[in-house]
Formats: sequence, structure tokens, C-alpha cells
Amino acid sequence: MILASRERHRHWPRRLTLALCLLAAPAFAQTTPAPDAGAPLPYVIGLHEAFLTPQYWAARLDNADAPILDRAQIDAQNARMRAQDSHIQDIALLPAQLDATAVRDSITALSSWPTRALYNDKGQPITPALRSAIEANLGLEAIPAQVAPQFGLVVKRAALRTFPTRERVFSSVGDTDIDRFQESALFPGDKVAVVHRSADGRWLFVHSERYSAWVEADAIASGDKATVLGYGAKGPYRIITGATAQTAYTPEEPRVSRLQLDMGVRLPVLADWPAAEPVNGQQAHASWVVQLPVREADGRLKLVPALLPRSQDTAADYLPLTPRLLLQQAFKFLGERYGWGHDYDTRDCSGFVSEIYRSFGVLLPRNTSAQAVSPALDRLPFTSKDGKTVRDRAVTGLQVGDLVYIPGHVMMAIGHVDGRTWVIHDTAGGSWFGADGKRVQAHLNGVSVTPLEPMMASDSIRYIDRITNIQRLRAKTP
Repeated sequence: MILASRERHRHWPRRLTLALCLLAAPAFAQTTPAPDAGAPLPYVIGLHEAFLTPQYWAARLDNADAPILDRAQIDAQNARMRAQDSHIQDIALLPAQLDATAVRDSITALSSWPTRALYNDKGQPITPALRSAIEANLGLEAIPAQVAPQFGLVVKRAALRTFPTRERVFSSVGDTDIDRFQESALFPGDKVAVVHRSADGRWLFVHSERYSAWVEADAIASGDKATVLGYGAKGPYRIITGATAQTAYTPEEPRVSRLQLDMGVRLPVLADWPAAEPVNGQQAHASWVVQLPVREADGRLKLVPALLPRSQDTAADYLPLTPRLLLQQAFKFLGERYGWGHDYDTRDCSGFVSEIYRSFGVLLPRNTSAQAVSPALDRLPFTSKDGKTVRDRAVTGLQVGDLVYIPGHVMMAIGHVDGRTWVIHDTAGGSWFGADGKRVQAHLNGVSVTPLEPMMASDSIRYIDRITNIQRLRAKTP
């Protein structure tokens, strides 16, 4: 590990936490007439047409525009996250030299071959020869006694991998959606520290703020530490507030042409760009002139202008954190395909909630396992001793934006209708009992809206019974 584990703060006593949860003024409280739910939709239990719009859920609130946290409180929240959560790494604090053991340990902590059987996309077992080749490409024996971290910027959306390979592997035959070597993704402008190169030279092992993994070398442009860490640190800038945005097409500079930018990405704006001077062959009055990193032929970093059309969904600053805007941002992903570990140029459940909150300038850990137990958030934990009454009461008290964790999954609360709690989540599947009493196995495989109470993990276990934690962003109680 490149950062020492930090002592986690002690949790509030359970009874006090639950009492505060129930006594707090609920963000779902509503005294105005409920909006029309519209026509019922087939298949998903209890779903109506209007439930698929953020406006419906916002209209049910009396305080949809009340700030959950203001900018100063968000800054304080992020400072707590960086100070208290060991899953967040400050690469600026890396020493000038790392010893070989530290580098090797950080690699092997991730790149450990799974014990279960693995298959390729044709359903064939991964052969011992392929495994040996992949493991040999780690190049662990080539790590020098002292490693000087090199710094770089990500130049395109890039997969973070468990091993230095594009080989896709799966834990069951026929299920090719969940690549077990896919960890996450980095976005243009993300900052990394490079500590190792694979044996074939095509992959880099990098530390970023939220993850350490392998990334293809052609996605990283190397620069001096000050330039890399200073990129985008000062305004003006544009925040991507759509699910995705794209730069303008340009044959003159293909490295920044139609570049995918995901929600929450922040790009510096070249506000002093001369109005009469074209950018990559196009006059700039209908676009924002932003600065993007590109990789030169020798791998070095260059910062170049690019056009971000004003038609793209962006903002001059992070959005105000209100229930209405949380709903708005979440629903921008509605129907997007599920992408395990940010595969398919999309995202998974934890990436989904991370990107939503990133558009408000809120920092969250990458994975559900880390998000669920983060000591920096307002956490309500559950154990096997918590029965149906305690769990149901906590679900009834959920507010817009609250994050509900079950093993391997996270859902965001959006409201209550007729005694049911509704969530939006990026999910591979889900199940509930149909009218015939049989359990429906739904291949949702994307960002979906479902009720929470009917969702079943098995024939006898509800999702609610499996809740491990509820995390909320709230001002800390003195």
C-alpha cells in the first residue's frame, strides 16, 4: 500500500443514529398534491410511466431546492474523505523514491490470480500457458531497488485492469458481461503516478486518487510533477454535467477529436483564446476552448486546445447539491447499459453513484466495498442482529440521494410512493415475485428504477434483509 491505513472513526451508537435518522426532517416530506403517476408499465413491479422522470420525484418534495450541503460543507466533506478514508490516495505525497518491496506489494495486492475457474469469451478455460504468460508480463523481477514515481495525465478514457492484458476472462460460460480482469476506468485529465512498466512495455502500473491498477501506456502522457498536479487546478473550467459529452470532431488534431468525457470531469478553459483564431480548423464562438492533454510520439505530455461545443451538457462550476439536482443527474443515466468496472464505455453501480456525486464536486471511493464502510460519510451500519423492524424503519426514513448497500451493489434512494421506497441503480439484474407467485429473474442490465421492498435476493431473502450499510451526505452533527 502506498498510503498507511488510517484509524477509522468510531461509529455513532446504533440507537442514536437511527433516532436521528427518524427525527430529521425528511427530504421526501410533501404537503402539496401528489403528481400523477401516469400509466402503469409492464414487467417491472409497480412501475408507472412518470416514475421514469426526475420531475415526478422532485414534484413530490416540499424542499427539493434546499441545499443538502453548501460548497464549504462539501469542501469539508472532501477533506474528511481524504484524511479518514485509506482508499483515497494523495499521489502528491508520494516520496521521491519507493523501495522495490513497496512497489511489488502494491502490484501483488491487486494482481493475484483468482482461485475460481476462468473462461474466455468463447467459453473455453483459460489455459495454464496463457496464465503463465499473463503473470510473467507483471515483470516483478525487473523492479529496481529504488523506484522514482513518474507523473502523467490520462489522455483518453482508459480501462484499469487487474493484470497487464486485454484478455477478457469470465467466471462462467456464456456470461460475458462481467470481465473479471476489469477494475475501473480513468478519464481524460485524471492524474496518475507511474511506478512500474510491464515486461512487454505496453502497460503501466499507476496510482490515481481512487485506484491503483494497470493501464495501457498509450493512455498516459508523462510530464513533470508540477505540470501534472497543477493541471486544471485553477479556473475557469467546465464541468461535464451530462452522462457524457464529446469534444468537437477535428481531422487536424485527431487526439482530441470526439473525445468521450464522462460526468464530473473538469477541464480548464482557455478564456483568453483570441476570438478570431480558429481552434483545430474551426472558429470557437459556439464552443468552449478547453485545454486537454495529449501524448506525443515519445510519450511526453503536451497540453493543446480543443473545442467543447456549447450544445454539450456542461457547467461553469460544480452543481449545487440539492435533492432536485441529484435526481436530475441520476436520471441522465437512465437506460444506459451496465458496464462492470466501467466496461463498455459506461459504468457499474458504484461508478454510477460516484459520477453523480462527482458532478457536485463530492469525492467518493471507487468500489461498493469501500463506499459502504467509508468513515468520512454519515454511515448507518447493519449487522445480522438487526431484524425486519429495524431495517424496514431505516428504509422508510431514506432521503433523496441516500446510498443503500447490499453485498456487491449500491442503490440511490429517489422517493416513496404508497408505502414503497423507490431507488435508481445501475444493475445487472434483479428479482421479485410476480402475480403468479413465482420469482421473476429480470435481466435489467442497465440503469433502472425499481421499488426496494419487493426486490428479492432469493426466494426467502429480501434486498432489505441484506443491507449492510446506508451512507448519507449530511452536515456533521457537532
